[in-house]
Amino acid sequence: MLGAVALLLWGLYMVHTGIGRGFGDRLRLIVGQGMSSRPRALLAGIGVTMLLQSSTATALIVASFAGSGLLKAVPALAVMLGADIGTTLAAQIFSLDLSLLAPMLLLVGVVMHKTTQKVIYRQGARALIGLGLILLSLGIIVHGSEPMRDSPVVLELFAALAGEPLIAMLITALLTWLAHSSLAIVLLVMSFAGSGIVPMPLALAMVLGANLGGVIPPVLATLGQGAAARRVTFGNAAFKLVGAALLLPFLGLLPPLLAAIDGAPARQVVNFHTAFNLAVAGLCILVLPLVVRGLEKLLPDEQDGQSAEGSRFLDESAIETPIVGLSCAAREALRMGEYVEVMLSGFAQTLREGDPDKATQLMETDDIIDGLYEDIKLYITRISRQEVDEAESLRIAEILSFTTNLENIGDITENLLELSAKTARRQMRFSDEGLSEINDLHGRISANLNLAMAVFMSADVSAARRLIEQKRIIGALERQVTENHLERLREGRPESIETSAVHMDILRDLRRI
Repeated sequence: MLGAVALLLWGLYMVHTGIGRGFGDRLRLIVGQGMSSRPRALLAGIGVTMLLQSSTATALIVASFAGSGLLKAVPALAVMLGADIGTTLAAQIFSLDLSLLAPMLLLVGVVMHKTTQKVIYRQGARALIGLGLILLSLGIIVHGSEPMRDSPVVLELFAALAGEPLIAMLITALLTWLAHSSLAIVLLVMSFAGSGIVPMPLALAMVLGANLGGVIPPVLATLGQGAAARRVTFGNAAFKLVGAALLLPFLGLLPPLLAAIDGAPARQVVNFHTAFNLAVAGLCILVLPLVVRGLEKLLPDEQDGQSAEGSRFLDESAIETPIVGLSCAAREALRMGEYVEVMLSGFAQTLREGDPDKATQLMETDDIIDGLYEDIKLYITRISRQEVDEAESLRIAEILSFTTNLENIGDITENLLELSAKTARRQMRFSDEGLSEINDLHGRISANLNLAMAVFMSADVSAARRLIEQKRIIGALERQVTENHLERLREGRPESIETSAVHMDILRDLRRI
């Protein structure tokens, strides 16, 4: 029995990851485009979740959009209501007798996976294999649970729980959280009810528990994110909690009504699951603006700058879709580059103005750059563990190389700022020609940094060639500037002699950048 449950969870995981990796970018586009109205957002949530077989995955996608400001709270919560309905429709499909399809799905999936090299087809094959495993596991659970009907211990246990629906609901919620799949638990309860092991009132309480447990993983996953992301998962959890609390006292009245619709116990379980989520969605979608206003009071936006230093675009839900995850990492790398630009431009300003306090303040920016580098590196490492194609592997290497260079530039610029602060504190003064040459070299290097970031994002060949040519020009300019400084030393210029060591260190560090 435990092996069959494990097979069910693995089948759901294969469907989720196969669809997510192969079609995740398209599904995210559907979520992003279906926001013009609450009904469209609801339908988008239904469709995406039926394909992903995971309302948690949909919740993380929607929360990431909301956290990035791409999605308002009202349509985001409408998508989540649709996602809850989507899982019930998947349960409806799996409640049908589709056992004959299992061998066919497994055969087609394995043949596709072995005979094609295109990632999208291989991931589609993975999803087909997962569907076959789900159907196979459900058959094993049904047959494996038959001896349990004659077990006094099992029957006594479920009889005791039948008298404590609240405890049964909470235990099932805990199991659902541990399994990270409300669909799997509902299908398991359906199988037990169909085998006559679980009485119907208890099965209904367990379905409510599965619905409650299904909202826990998204809530925990967004605890460290911004208020906009947390409003989505907390709001959806509140819908389920209120709905379950209102319905729990009346569960004993529902079995006759469900039996009038369909006499099969398994069908009664999934019909109740669907009816509960339809009722919650139908009632809550009408009051979403009021709910959002309440959530905004409970979870107000952070003050400006409160969380500006952490990573902003590394979307956890995109890791299983490498092409989307790499885009997120590239956006964060550009943000890292912006901090490097702030440090580099600040160096020239502090050198001109002789402001040691400003230089010291800018040196702290290197800690932000180091933190972003670590976040991006770990994020990219997790993406690399997915099934990636050759182009995605190349992009992973590019992002790691680019961010490593940015981190090195941050360290070098920190040295430059330290030299600037040292010059200001000692009231050292560069010659007018020397300072002008440093500013000219610095300006060219700053322009090259901007060009490098453009090449990183666009992969434009002509821009890359210009970047290589500029590197040669800057090298020649640095040699000329060094020669000019040495000539001023030979002339015995006092300011050049006084600042010579600092001057040469600055030229060395600018050349390294």
